[in-house]
Amino acid sequence: MTMGYGQEYRQGYGYDDLPGPRGTDGRGHRRHRLPAALRTPLEARSWREFGYVLLNLPVASVTFTYAVTMVALGAGLLVTFLGIPVLAGALAGCRGIGALERARARGLLRLEVTDPEPLRVRKSGAPAWMGAVLKSGTSWRHLLYTLLHFPWAVFSFCVAVTFWTCGWTLLTYPLWFWVFPMYGGQGGLQLYGDTHHSVYLDNPFEIAVTALVGLLFTIATPWIVRALTMVDRLLVVGLLGPSRLAKRVVELESDRGVVVDTAAADLRRIERDLHDGAQARLVALAMGLGLAKEKLTEDPKAAARMVEDAHGEVKTALQELRDLARGIHPAVLTDRGLDAALSSVASRCTVPVQVEVELSERPAPAIEGIAYFTVSELLQNVSKHARASSATVDVWRSEDRLMLQVMDDGAGGADVSAGSGLAGLAERLDAVDGILVVDSPVGGPTRVTAELPWRR
Repeated sequence: MTMGYGQEYRQGYGYDDLPGPRGTDGRGHRRHRLPAALRTPLEARSWREFGYVLLNLPVASVTFTYAVTMVALGAGLLVTFLGIPVLAGALAGCRGIGALERARARGLLRLEVTDPEPLRVRKSGAPAWMGAVLKSGTSWRHLLYTLLHFPWAVFSFCVAVTFWTCGWTLLTYPLWFWVFPMYGGQGGLQLYGDTHHSVYLDNPFEIAVTALVGLLFTIATPWIVRALTMVDRLLVVGLLGPSRLAKRVVELESDRGVVVDTAAADLRRIERDLHDGAQARLVALAMGLGLAKEKLTEDPKAAARMVEDAHGEVKTALQELRDLARGIHPAVLTDRGLDAALSSVASRCTVPVQVEVELSERPAPAIEGIAYFTVSELLQNVSKHARASSATVDVWRSEDRLMLQVMDDGAGGADVSAGSGLAGLAERLDAVDGILVVDSPVGGPTRVTAELPWRR
């Protein structure tokens, strides 16, 4: 349930179980006849990762040599006016190396790394540019990458090449066993030898065992290479990507945009509700009272009926205004807190809802309002789409987090990745550092857990 019920639940009601094209499952994924352990050495991903490790050594050798030479030269020339330009040029080159490494990781490891924040040069001219390069933490992190990557590249290259060549050599030994007795004058691959005797792998049993050992090496090698590339991924993401502070700034900017868009959408909704609802009724009411005023002396009975109709319109308009005010911020939430407000929402749900709120104190009004509207929207989804017979709402505090959980015994099948209503709800929570987690298997039950920061 982190997407809106509707399309989301329709996806969960069996469409994914329909047969796909021949050779695929219901979701269009290709079915493999070989188990994963046997097909991994032949997969494109394994060869791409092995190619990445092979390129590590020559690339790291060149970049390490460049970085050490240029930084050492710049540091040695700091006693002269040439040291700072050389050091700035060295760091700028390291930033270029970082761009190359991100492209290589993107192409071979399928690792998408956002480019780090660009240089912020506040003034024009070479001195300002050199100062920006030298003061940039990104530049120094790129230099650190070139220094750390070289020893790791040597180690990973040696391990990967050794396992890969030994595995395929032993696995294919039965195919080229004839090379030794025919061209080498030996009985086969020599396992042991000294001045007195030697042991060759030359009988069928030994050849079969050799091939079996090679098969084990061949199957294990892609996983070893994958483990090696995990370290490369960490280096690229940690040193060549944006810093944690820059990521946080981007995240906050995105959250601010979500908050602004949400506020604008709420204002448009309120304006539309006022224009189409209460405002239209009040205009009709004013016209009706004007006509009643004109008929008051001519036809008092007709005027009385019109006043009675206007009285009914007034009641309807007042109810619409109450509903609109409740949708903006209910008075019961301000006066009595989440327990009473959520009980009021649960009473309007089409299925029985059990509400349990365990809070020793009230959070900040903004967090309290978000929690109220989150539960309110989830219960509306239960009423409209879940096909449930009962639901529960639990609210409690866990350290510095406000926890909300809504469960129903409906049909389930919600998927957060499909977007729409609940995806928008997840974005609203994310804007205040909240989280929305959905557990909704097909057939139910559905459990939606929301976390909000606890702010006094």
